[in-house]
Formats: sequence, C-alpha cells, structure tokens
Amino acid sequence: MRDPRYDILFEPVKIGPVTAHNRFYQVPHCNGMGHAYPKAEAAMRGMKAQGGWAVVSTQEVEIHPGSEWSPYIEGRLWDEGDMKRLRMTADAIHEHGALAAIEITHNGHASANHYSRLPAMGVSEMMIDSYHPAQAYAMSKRDIADVRRWHRKAALRSKQMGFDIVYVYAAHDLALPFHFISPQRNQRTDEYGGSLENRVRFLRELLEDTKDAVGDTCGIALRFTVDQLIGARGMVAENEGREVVEMLAEHPDIWDVNISDWSNDSATSRFAEQGFQEKYTAFVNKLTTKPVVGVGRFTSPDAMVSQIKRGILDMIGAARPSIADPFLPSKIESGQVEDIRECIGCNICVSGDMIIAPIRCTQNPTMGEEFRRGWHPEKIEKGASSDAILIVGAGPSGLESAMSLGRRGYNVTVAEANDHAGGRVHCESQLPGLSAWRRVVDYRLGQIDKLDNVQVFLHSEINKQQVLEFAKQLNIQHVVVATGSKWDRDGIGRVHRQPIPRDKSVHILTPDDVMAGKQISGHVVVYDDDHYYMGGVIAECLVNAGAKVTLVTPAADVSAWTHNTLEQIHIEKRLGDLGIAIVEKHQVQRVNSNQIILEHIVSAKNQTINAQYLVLVTARRPLSSLYFDLDNDAESLDHAGIKSVTRIGDCLAPSTIAAAVYHGHRFAREFDCDVDADAVPFKREYVEI
Repeated sequence: MRDPRYDILFEPVKIGPVTAHNRFYQVPHCNGMGHAYPKAEAAMRGMKAQGGWAVVSTQEVEIHPGSEWSPYIEGRLWDEGDMKRLRMTADAIHEHGALAAIEITHNGHASANHYSRLPAMGVSEMMIDSYHPAQAYAMSKRDIADVRRWHRKAALRSKQMGFDIVYVYAAHDLALPFHFISPQRNQRTDEYGGSLENRVRFLRELLEDTKDAVGDTCGIALRFTVDQLIGARGMVAENEGREVVEMLAEHPDIWDVNISDWSNDSATSRFAEQGFQEKYTAFVNKLTTKPVVGVGRFTSPDAMVSQIKRGILDMIGAARPSIADPFLPSKIESGQVEDIRECIGCNICVSGDMIIAPIRCTQNPTMGEEFRRGWHPEKIEKGASSDAILIVGAGPSGLESAMSLGRRGYNVTVAEANDHAGGRVHCESQLPGLSAWRRVVDYRLGQIDKLDNVQVFLHSEINKQQVLEFAKQLNIQHVVVATGSKWDRDGIGRVHRQPIPRDKSVHILTPDDVMAGKQISGHVVVYDDDHYYMGGVIAECLVNAGAKVTLVTPAADVSAWTHNTLEQIHIEKRLGDLGIAIVEKHQVQRVNSNQIILEHIVSAKNQTINAQYLVLVTARRPLSSLYFDLDNDAESLDHAGIKSVTRIGDCLAPSTIAAAVYHGHRFAREFDCDVDADAVPFKREYVEI
C-alpha cells in the first residue's frame, strides 16, 4: 500500500472549472509522432493516463499554416480537418480518467514554414531563428488581430474535441507571446512595444480571449519562461520574469513555469541535478493563488513531497520521467517505489523529435511502441514453451532480455565474464557526469532479483565448448550472445575506412583504456569520429586526471550529434572552461615521430601536434566471436540440443544504450513467437487518400 508520507501527492487539485485527481502532471512534450502518426500519439498519451498521471498534455499544436515546423512533426490544428486526429488523443487520455491538456501555439519567426511556404511573421522585423535564408516581417495591427482570432478558434476547437485544459504558450523563446515580451525580440514603438506593460499586452489579450472562449468548461494554463539564463540580454527571474507573474498572477487557472531555452529547460543529468529549476521558479507560488506546476526531472517521491510541502509547486510536472516510466504515479500509490524506472536524463527521448522519428527512451523500450507494436511497459505475454535460455553477457541488452524473458516465465541463466553486471553502462557511469546512467543496470538487477526463474552468474567467461556442455547439463535450448563491443584501436570510423597510418612513437589508446583506469599524463589528443558524448567526456576525464588535452574532430562542432540531445552547447562550454583545446574539421592523417599530423577535411592543409598519447574515439567492434563459433557448427548445436543462437545489442550492431536495451526487449517479446521475416514488424499509419 501507499506510504503515508506520499499521501499529499494524491490530493486533488482544482484547475479552474476542472479538477485533477492527483498532483502528477505530464507537461507538454514533443514525441516525433504528432499529426503524422495520430494513433501512435494517442496510444502513448493514453498510456500515461493509465499509469496514473492526472493531467496528460499534448506537445505544441500549430494553430495556423503560417506557423508550422516542417520537417519536424508536432501537433496540428489548422482547421476542422485536424480535429479527428487530436480527438483520438483526448479520448485515449479520458479513457483512464485523466484530464487532457492541449498546448496550442503560434511560433512567430521561430517557424520557417517550409511546408506551407507562407512568409514568417514576428513581433518585429528580424531573421528567423534557424539557418534558413529568410526573415520575418513585422506584424501589423491586423496581423495581431488575425493571430488572436486563430488562437480563439483553436481554443474553441479544443473544447469541442473534449480537451479539459487549453494552454497559452509563452515559453522557451519559441512562441509568439514570449517574443512580444522579450526585449531582444520586441522592437516595436506602438502600444505593443517599449515598456514591459506594453510588451505583455499581447499575452494578456490571448489569456483573456481564451478564458472568454472556453473558460466556462476548460482550465486555462499559461506556460511561461521566467528566466532565459542569458543575463540582462533577456528575461531574468528576479526582474522582468517576476514582474510578468505579478501582472498576470490571477489570469490563468494554472501556471506552468520553466526556464529557457529548451536545452536549459531539459538539461541532461550530466549538467543539472534533480529539481534544478527551483532556484528560478520558486517565487511564482508566492505571487498567485492559482496552482503552479513545474519540472525538474523529478523521479524521487521524497523530492516531490518536498516541493509541495515547501510551497514551491502545487503539481509535479514531468516530461522525461513520464517517458521513462508512464506508471510512476501508480507505482508510488501502490507502494512500489523500488519498481520505478527512473529517468537517467540522457535526452535520447528528445533526439526522436530532432531526427524526425518516433520517440524512444533508454530506460523504457516500450516508449513509442504502444500502438505500432502493442507493447505495454508493465505487461508482457507469457511464454509459449518451457524452453530454457542461456544469455552470455550482462550488459544493458543482456539484462533487459533476461528480465523480460523472466517475466514471460522462461528459465533464464545469465553468464557474465566480469565481476560486475552492466557491461558498458557499468564503465560509462563512472565517467564525469554520467553517474545517473547506472540506473539502467540497477533497475534491471532489482527486477531480476524478484524473479526466481532468472539467475545471474558473475566471473563466468565461457567459450563455445563450455556453452555446449552447459546446454546439455542445464537443458538449455536457446543461446543469446550479448557480449557487447570494444572500441576500435585502428581509428577506423566514418572518415577512415582503413587503419590510420602510424608508427609506435605515440601511445594509441581507446576509451576502454581510459575507463579501465590506465594512467595517462602529458599531452593527449582525443580524436572523436563518434560525435556523441564519449569524445567530450573522455577529454574531461583526462583533464581531471591532470593531462593536457586537445580534442580533434572531423565534424564542424565538437560532439556534433548531441545537438539532438540538446547538449552540444553545454559540452562545448564545459570543454572550454576546462581549458581543452578544440580542433574542428580535421582528421588524423597519420602518426609519425612523436607527432600527430592533422588534415583539414576541406582544404587538405596540414597541422601538427606534438603529443604522447592519441585516444581514438571512432568505431566499435562487436565481440561476436562466440556467436560465430556456435553458429558455424550446426552439428554440435544439434547434438547439444540447442535450437537457436542469437546475437543482440552491441554484439550485433554497436549503437546507443537505448538501442541495446530496445533490441534486448524486442528479442524477449518476439521469442517463441511466429515472426514473419518478410513482413513489416509493426503497424503503420498511412496518409489518407
């Protein structure tokens, strides 16, 4: 049963004319599905409601073709034709007793309008935010009236579809109302410019319009950025941020407050702790009688209770924690706190929107698969046979597979060569800023401990012959090889398809050496052709150990792929603050006579660095020899009674930790099932014709 300490989290909260049945509030967040995949969108949001979230919100929903985000896939409510898609989401949320919230918005000059090809308009004449050769025109009074009318129509349509809470969006430096307030953006000289009171006028009008249109049955939410974290150049919480809240204190039915921009609001665990927004948003609750919701990557119920009791928040807002565990509220309510899949703050969920693909999660492999594969985060079909399985390797893929197969009722034995489980996660979680990633291992080990039919053996490195012997002794019918991968020592990657020419004058290392604790001193060059987090975090680790570090990358930005996880700017700043030299757009051409010769990827001009060490962060090599030893000996497999040998995770195709977990989960779901290798393995959504 629920721990009485957490009773306060399950008190109802009145939001204008509607009431949330507890204090758990899934704030608006993107998911890469939106208007293009409405059934997937609805199923994902519905799962949150089933998991106990009292309020479940959409992502931002465009109200007009003059404010659209193509190629990014957000919500869309341009006219009545979009309503049946969004109504599916409202209905899925209501099916489980939650309130459905919709974040309608016009994004002004933040939208490039690639699909509609309409010119962008903004509070003032200015270039649009993206690297698109276009500028926005300054809105006339007629344009302002148009946007107010479009917003009102979208609010009325939202009410008609059954949404319970309608947003006015003024956050993240993305929405038009915030652009009016921003001293950076607003250069007007009429009654909508100049003083703060004038700059707030448009937001006030939208709030009043929305309240007048739908406030009789819908709660009105204001999502507002109180601080942009850019100092006097923008909104500052203790100055204009506070003044805006004072001006509009009683206008909305609920305040949804945060910081800007998105990379700060959704800061990763590497750069921000749980509850990190409190110092910026704590003042809001003191200035209004209306409930306040905010975020901070909350996963601890004790931290949530503290927020409520200290008067910081009235509702616990979450995007990422609700993705990692849609059933987080239900687990707290039923006294299963130890079963929560805690968000690790890696932002792989954000990458779905950024790469224009359905959302995914490192901790929750069912995220985004609720509709197309029918996966449920807490339910899995029982097995179809009594076959036993041996999994070789207890990394993220092996552990996820073992846990999920165990839940299906299969007898599973896991053999791990090391004295610890976790594979790459065990090692990487010891690097600077990545300790939260340990949750990937801890959650799965904790769940496996509850399963009598799953056993994990450490110090158990096994070869082909031992596998065959164990199969006979333990009556194992299936072998899963999840032995992971190692970083390549030859520099082979995206740029180099052959080994980098080198002599022995410079010590060649990989991240595996650094994570193993190899002592390194002097000048170290880190060559990053991986472009995710590893190059930067290895450089940071080496500096912390006393080395002088230069990071070289053939990309235009350091850790270039982390633009998709909103980390790139934070990583580059961290490296700069640590005194790490960064050389971009260069590849390592060769290593010779204590020198590392670099070549510019465009001009082909060379430069030379004298260094004692070169750390190659390039490709990873699957440790798949055991798989091929077994797979290539059908006769021995048959004699041992082994029906199948499968490789999963990094042993098959090195990728992200999220991909390894997903692959392990998919194997467990599909095991013993009749899977047609020629068929599309999931349901698709089609454009209407």
